[in-house]
Amino acid sequence: MTTTLITGANKGLGFETARRLIAAGHTVYLGSRDAERGRRAAEQLGARAVVLDVTDDASVAAAVKTIEADGGLDVLINNAAISGLEGQTRETDEIGAGAVTADIMRPIFDTNVFGVVRVTHAFLPLLRRSAAPVVVNVSSGLASLTRVTTPGTPAYLYPGVAYPTSKAAVNMITVQTAKAFPDMRINAVEPGYTATDLNGHTGTQTVEEGAEIIVRMAQLNPDGPTGGYFDANGALPW
Repeated sequence: MTTTLITGANKGLGFETARRLIAAGHTVYLGSRDAERGRRAAEQLGARAVVLDVTDDASVAAAVKTIEADGGLDVLINNAAISGLEGQTRETDEIGAGAVTADIMRPIFDTNVFGVVRVTHAFLPLLRRSAAPVVVNVSSGLASLTRVTTPGTPAYLYPGVAYPTSKAAVNMITVQTAKAFPDMRINAVEPGYTATDLNGHTGTQTVEEGAEIIVRMAQLNPDGPTGGYFDANGALPW
C-alpha cells in the first residue's frame, strides 16, 4: 500500500489529486491548515485528515509524528501555495516589477518556497525508509525562464514578479534535492492554467485536467525520471 501526503489538499488541485490517488489505491493524508475544512474534505473522499500549515514548524512536526505513528510515507506532494491574488478576479492584477516590494513577496515565499523546504526536510527521514519514495513539487509554467523570455508566449506577457519567482525557486529546489537523493524520484510539475481559488477561477482548465500530471508523477516507478520539470505533454524548458 502506497501512503501519500498532499499539502493544501482540502480544495482545488490538491483535493482532485487526492480523489484520483485514492481511486488508484493510495492511502492519502489530506493536509489542510484548517482542521474542520480538512476533516470535511477527508470524509468526502475517504482520506485521512492531518492539520498541516506549511509555514509553521510545529504544525509540520506534529504532522510528521502523526504519519510516522501510522506507518510512514511513500509519496509527498508539495501542493500548498498562494499567489497573492486570492480574492481578486484577474490574474494580471499581480503587482509588476515597478511596484513589487519585499513585504509583498515575503508571505508568498514563506508558503511557496520555505514551505516546500520545511515540509520536505521534515519528511525526508520517513521518505528515505520507503522502498519507492517520490516527491512531487507543484510548480508553474510561469517558472520557466525560457518561456518568460520568449516573445509571443503567455508567460512572456505575464507582468507579475512574486508568484513566478517563487515557483522558479521551487524548480531549483527540485533539481538540487533530486541530485542529493538519487534513490528518490523528485520532480516539478506544471498543472497548467487551472480554474482554482489561486487565480480567482479564471483558469481555462478544469481541476481534473490540471491534476493529471500531478497524479501521473506521484505514481512513478523507481526507474522513472527525477530532477525534471513536466506538464501533461512532457518535459518543459527551464
